[in-house]
Amino acid sequence: MLEQTRGRDRDRRSRREHVGRVLLILVGLGLAFAVGLAFAQTLDDRPHSSGAETNVRTLTPLPQEAPVRTVTVTVTTTP
Repeated sequence: MLEQTRGRDRDRRSRREHVGRVLLILVGLGLAFAVGLAFAQTLDDRPHSSGAETNVRTLTPLPQEAPVRTVTVTVTTTP
């Protein structure tokens, strides 16, 4: 009779421990899921760079001066 009582106590403890472990695992998974969502939201909220920036400048031409001297080159070919 005493052995049956001890066996029942062990079964109850092991069930409680099993339920406690399952609850702890579920809470841990829920916490990991919440942290993952927060991290994803942080990545989604950051500013996005456009990647390319366009600058527009107007260049004015330099004034043209008359050439100082001119050179004529004559090339002859012999067949």
